[in-house]
Amino acid sequence: MSSKYIVRQPIKDAAGTIIGYEILYHGENEAFSNDNGTSSADFAAADTIYNFLTQNSTKVLKGTLNFMTFTTMLLMKKTPRLFDKQDLVIQIDDSVIIHPLSMHFVQQYAKEGYKIAVNEFQFAPRYLALLDGIDYIRINAKTANELTIRNIIDVGHSMNKRCIVTNIDSETLYQRALSLNADAMEGPYVAEKLTTKAHSSSYIQSNFFRLMVAVTRDEPNVEEVEQMIGADASLSFGLLKMVNSAYFALRHRATTIRQAIMTLGLGQLKQWIYLLSASNAENEVDPGSEEFLKRSFMRANFCSDLVGYAKNMPISKAEAYLMGMFSTLNYLIDAPLEELLEEVPVSGEIKEALLHRTGRCGMLYELVLSYEAADWERITTLAEELGIPDKMITSVYFICMENVNTLWEQLTNPYKDQLPALDEGEAAEVPQA
Repeated sequence: MSSKYIVRQPIKDAAGTIIGYEILYHGENEAFSNDNGTSSADFAAADTIYNFLTQNSTKVLKGTLNFMTFTTMLLMKKTPRLFDKQDLVIQIDDSVIIHPLSMHFVQQYAKEGYKIAVNEFQFAPRYLALLDGIDYIRINAKTANELTIRNIIDVGHSMNKRCIVTNIDSETLYQRALSLNADAMEGPYVAEKLTTKAHSSSYIQSNFFRLMVAVTRDEPNVEEVEQMIGADASLSFGLLKMVNSAYFALRHRATTIRQAIMTLGLGQLKQWIYLLSASNAENEVDPGSEEFLKRSFMRANFCSDLVGYAKNMPISKAEAYLMGMFSTLNYLIDAPLEELLEEVPVSGEIKEALLHRTGRCGMLYELVLSYEAADWERITTLAEELGIPDKMITSVYFICMENVNTLWEQLTNPYKDQLPALDEGEAAEVPQA
């Protein structure tokens, strides 16, 4: 029996903004698609997906637009109804289009208000007949030539359909999709595509101000402060860099956020935060920077949780957390990653992992990147080499995603709406940014 993995892959518009995620599945039938509704393997795969979504859809897939390919079995099980209409795009492929019963279900879901997309659209009568009833056209960049893609997009736009070019794994395919006026793009290259570089003061504003309030309390909660700093790559980097500077002349360098907080002390931590608030009061995090802040947060949690299952790892959970957190640092701070890692006391194993993907830490980091890219074969190979049970990876991934989404929502909501009211004495202690 093959391993089962479920992962989200971002879909971005021409400006680089994420418009939604495709939910990709790998298991007995290799994908959501290729289902004729008859084989025992198809039934088993449908059951696996259905059971997983039943447990997870309300937790981690709400609040974003999820593009998901549904087989005949999943349509018959009424699986789309696990999602709110505004959260789901029902994708169908040829196996569903040629199945009369499946199309009956698709049409019913469309009447109920669900959005519909067609995978690997072709200039064939059965596809053209669907145009009136669909919302998205998906075109595979690897199987359709440039002229075909151009014609499909022109026809789609003439009928007010949004066109997504998929399977983009290179700059060449990315630029081609842009030149052909695709509405959105998806693929390994798109997921990693850098939309913008920020600067060293790009942090999550509402999280920062919430942190300011947390450290001014009479008895600050160190775990709460650690969590807030640990959710932000720029703050984590700045704190570790400062604490390990010559000013403090430490005999042993602080290598985790908790150690840095305890070394600095809450008094000096307050001063550092006040200084940031005064010098960076007008800075805003743009959407591109926010994307990398959130990605670093997800990687940090995923690395930290996975290291607990891996064998013979030379780093702790806290160090694995920093490895994931600092993986996007060169996108947030306009400098080479190699130079940035010299400024903070991460271990040699972590540096080698982030820069060259070598050693067991490099294997763990590559496993996280392979999962993001839905590289199923590489995921299985790396998990085996690390001694991580592959059946655990998807569960860990979605638990991390749920935790990250929950905390991110708290951190990025306007902080005044989330905090308890301060009395006049407390309010006087909070500096005005």
